Amino acid sequence: MPKTEENLRIDKWLWAVRLYKTRSLATSACKNNQVSIGGVNVKPSHIVKIGDVVCVKRPPIVRSYEVLGLLAQRESAKVVVDFVKDVTPQSELQKLEDVKMVFTVYRDKGAGRPTKKDRRALEDFGYL
Repeated sequence: MPKTEENLRIDKWLWAVRLYKTRSLATSACKNNQVSIGGVNVKPSHIVKIGDVVCVKRPPIVRSYEVLGLLAQRESAKVVVDFVKDVTPQSELQKLEDVKMVFTVYRDKGAGRPTKKDRRALEDFGYL
């Protein structure tokens, strides 16, 4: 049975529902104004409630998630589905597809494994 709480910090919830890999990354995202609830940027200590719509800025789009439950500990991905619902508008998802089409990287077949320099160039380009 997953552990839930009545009062839960937004950074802990973001980490528990697997939107961020670590809690410190979730805290940093809140501090850098990448997380908002109701159009208002929130601090990591903000208390999240059931029914809130959390918006997370992940360039080039803003993803929206509805809080269905307050999961206190990180659980498997199968369990997380009961605690969060992706309500990102289709227009935002279309932006993501458009960007993927623009930033396609072509590599000749048989060119071998990318070098460290190639990988860094791809990261600078925003592909990885």
